[in-house]
Amino acid sequence: MAKLIVDGTEIEVAPDATLLQACEQAGAEVPRFCFHERLSIAGNCRMCLVEVKGGPPKPTASCAMQVKDLRPGPNGEPPVVLTKSPMVKKAREGVMEFLLINHPLDCPICDQGGECDLQDQAMAYGVDSSRYVENKRAVEDKYIGPLVKTIMTRCIHCTRCVRFTTEVAGITELGLIGRGEDAEITTYLERAMSSELQGNVIDLCPVGALTSKPYAYQARPWELAKTESVDVMDALGSAIRVDSRGREVMRILPRLNEEVNEEWISDKTRFVWDGLKTQRLDRPYVRENGRLRPASWTEAFAAIKAKVAATAPNRIGAIAGDLASVEEIYALKGLMAALGSPNVDGRQDGTVLDGSLGRGAYLFNPGVAGIEAADAILLVGTDPRHEAPVLNARIRKRWRAGGCPVYAIGGKRDLTYPVTWIGTGPEALTGLDGAVRDVLAAAKRPLIVVGQGAIARPDGLAVLSAAAKLAVDVGAVSDEWNGFAVLHTAASRVGALDLGFTPGAGGLDVRGMQGGAVDVLFLLGADEIAMGNYVGSFVVYVGTHGDSGAHRADVILPGAAYTEKSGTYVNTEGRVQVGARATFPPGEAREDWAVLRALSDVLGKRLPFDSLAQLRARLYADHPHFAAVDVLPPSDTASVVGLAAIGGTVGTAPFASTITDFYLTNPIARASAVMAECSALAAGAVKAAAE
Repeated sequence: MAKLIVDGTEIEVAPDATLLQACEQAGAEVPRFCFHERLSIAGNCRMCLVEVKGGPPKPTASCAMQVKDLRPGPNGEPPVVLTKSPMVKKAREGVMEFLLINHPLDCPICDQGGECDLQDQAMAYGVDSSRYVENKRAVEDKYIGPLVKTIMTRCIHCTRCVRFTTEVAGITELGLIGRGEDAEITTYLERAMSSELQGNVIDLCPVGALTSKPYAYQARPWELAKTESVDVMDALGSAIRVDSRGREVMRILPRLNEEVNEEWISDKTRFVWDGLKTQRLDRPYVRENGRLRPASWTEAFAAIKAKVAATAPNRIGAIAGDLASVEEIYALKGLMAALGSPNVDGRQDGTVLDGSLGRGAYLFNPGVAGIEAADAILLVGTDPRHEAPVLNARIRKRWRAGGCPVYAIGGKRDLTYPVTWIGTGPEALTGLDGAVRDVLAAAKRPLIVVGQGAIARPDGLAVLSAAAKLAVDVGAVSDEWNGFAVLHTAASRVGALDLGFTPGAGGLDVRGMQGGAVDVLFLLGADEIAMGNYVGSFVVYVGTHGDSGAHRADVILPGAAYTEKSGTYVNTEGRVQVGARATFPPGEAREDWAVLRALSDVLGKRLPFDSLAQLRARLYADHPHFAAVDVLPPSDTASVVGLAAIGGTVGTAPFASTITDFYLTNPIARASAVMAECSALAAGAVKAAAE
């Protein structure tokens, strides 16, 4: 550690820390525009100037100098750094004056107003007048896609967006061209950016040059109620903030969570909010003479009661969807148990994962942050770029740090980092020999990531067992490190497996309920199954949108979206997270657990709770680990070893990702006009590349 005196306070810091970080550790505030903790250092805004005693007789850019580069005093005293001296004050005022020479004074119409770093720092560190009277420079706005709006005259060339897209997102589509007054940031060919993480440049931009195009002119930040919640667009469980006005969600932003998503979110997470208010189910419906008609709750419940009363328990089934919270799955499981039916399943894609295998057999055991500790990675039947874009950025981050080769089995695709493809199907996994196996075996912390594309197939259990056996054989499973990781695609999946929402003794799974095998079928937001296979069943759909499940339903019970209820979700690494309610459901819609509780009363099988607090009390009593919120579960190596011993015969069909269209994976996304536009652009780009 190195000693340093900042504004009279002596501190000890790491020698490779920057002066800016050292000053902040000492409690001094240092303004900045270009510096960002997760990006490389550019040193081009010069706002972070400080004075170094004994150094050059001029201010020093604190982001670009490390503590170890400072010289001690004449008698060996610690170096002295000043952040509030007259030299520093004058330098910052000069930098701010330069930055505002060409910046338009359009704060009243700028969407960044109220959240603008330039605005805040001009007030704190600038002066109240300018000596420049020349005409301001104008720059043509650029088209970079349907998500990010550009007003490049406001740009101060901090290059945060360029560094993010290049370093974190892994695309080279933004850059700075020209010099001096002609310098401008552009996409070169002025086409839509292709990254699934591009929306993060909106948060990074310290001025109003890059703002949210769908959110433009919608609201001001001080009008919005801010609610901390959890994302359900994939199984990562990114920390988000839902900003709402009245009963309407206006935008979704990321929250800091170092263990899960750092401070990034995917574009689907950020821009799906317009789908929350379109094609909504806001009242019950009952099908009569082949057509759905609006009905009262009493009529809808009566129709369900009449059908259930005439049906044997073993002819009743239930399927939970990908966006369901733990509370409503628990309520549905309780209702089905009360009805005497073992036909329940929460695995819409037909995956073989089951709670009986042990928790370690279906979790991302090393944790998302554990990716940064891996020194060799094997991807099996997964496309992390589209199944979990933020997790994929973490893999890229580990690759950029060096010393971590990445191998993959499956269809070739661009994952934003170099990958050695060693096969397309199970034979490459079971016959893995030679150099790749040697690299994994020689690694101290090998990581084997198994995707749903490898296990949502008839031979899925054998493939999963083969992956676990490989993990055990190469030393990826030990007391110090569990490198066996299952990457889920559905936010509800781990929670459903934890609850045991899989077929009971003699029960039917998703495939088994097809073809009229059940007379009454409850769908809890289940829209990702082929509805045509369930002809002959009386379908009760509890959900939020007029999607495929609602089109097939005989009775529709309107539920609440994830922003409209307090719900528990378990992410792919087994971390229990709770999302808070930001708005209320529209019309007569109610929270799903409450709908099921009311229905159970009508069916004469009353569930033993009357409030969310009572439900959670019983949930925690039955499954205590749900009470440990935001805690990474302990490693379960025994389950992985047991899974490896199962064996089985694998097929020859190549692995295929279960995500065919990243932007349209659930009912909320399919109701979003923004996601539809992104999907069309992505499809066009794929077609153009194929030609």
